[in-house]
Amino acid sequence: MTEKDFIPGKAGTLPEKGTISWQAPSNIALVKYWGKRPGQLPTNPSVSFTLDTSATRTTVKYRRVATPSGVPTFQIFLDGVEAPHFADKISTFFERISIYQPFLGAYKLEIRTENTFPHSSGIASSASGMAALSLCLMDLERAIYPDLKEELFKKKASFLARLGSGSAARSIEGGLVEWGRQESIPGSSDLYGIPYPFEVHSIFRSFQDTILLVDKGEKQVSSTVGHGLMQGHPFADSRFDQARQHLDGLRPVLQEGDLPAFISLVESEALSLHAMMMSSNPYFILMKPGTLEIINSIWAYRRETGTPVCFTLDAGANVHLLYPEENKEVVSAFIQEELLSYCQDGQYLKDQVGSGALRL
Repeated sequence: MTEKDFIPGKAGTLPEKGTISWQAPSNIALVKYWGKRPGQLPTNPSVSFTLDTSATRTTVKYRRVATPSGVPTFQIFLDGVEAPHFADKISTFFERISIYQPFLGAYKLEIRTENTFPHSSGIASSASGMAALSLCLMDLERAIYPDLKEELFKKKASFLARLGSGSAARSIEGGLVEWGRQESIPGSSDLYGIPYPFEVHSIFRSFQDTILLVDKGEKQVSSTVGHGLMQGHPFADSRFDQARQHLDGLRPVLQEGDLPAFISLVESEALSLHAMMMSSNPYFILMKPGTLEIINSIWAYRRETGTPVCFTLDAGANVHLLYPEENKEVVSAFIQEELLSYCQDGQYLKDQVGSGALRL
């Protein structure tokens, strides 16, 4: 599919008013994308676990206006309180999608959103937030175009979400989601995420993700800035090739349930991501001392017990602890006994692989 496939035809009857609610999950990438091309397109493909309980719930109330404009007028509320500091981001999003949903200019929108996870908890709310908003907008589009097929609905929701936050493209579907063109993956696209199309061993369908909150403060370098620093990065091309190779290498690992190979690849990806940050110009470090202490503790615990637990990292200090559901009890004890002391205020979040977005 191309961008033109997401431009709708002549609009049908526009509903006067209504209310739509969706919940969309966050996700954690196993093979990371780091670096963007114009149009919120990734410089390399990626694949992620969709999370379950870490999600954003968004309600959109819409009402037709007497004098339509190019983009909708809107108010946005976070946890019941008007949040004007998000207005610029949402305005930019609406400008980007105006060609794909031109009917939005006929509406005034009231957007109310809330996260199921605490603020500043290290979960990427931009992914779940833009996905939930895009699904609400797609529901409005479906009311105008009732013949809209479900497959196109999901692809376009992912397409729109990507224009708000790149990784949001992976927050529509459940399980494992791939985003970015890869010759070896049928149906893959830079424009939207797709369900991982190959066989996946049952052990990965219920994988656990415990997020250890090392630092809940604001990052000193935003992900947007970090992506930009990949332009002209001395190791950029090697990194993009590495990600593509890892994505291909993950296929037999996921199919066979090869936990040692999974651990090696996922941890390598996490450290490669942060190596790019530390070798950019200007360089920066998002890991904290507690991050490194947790990583060393995981390595020691795995070496001593053989428990197949590993870590991955987003663009921040917090650690995602990944492990099979069958090891839930022993890993919980490990967290309590050895890792909580490195978490800010002893806080962490328990999550697992989830089934994707849900209409409320």
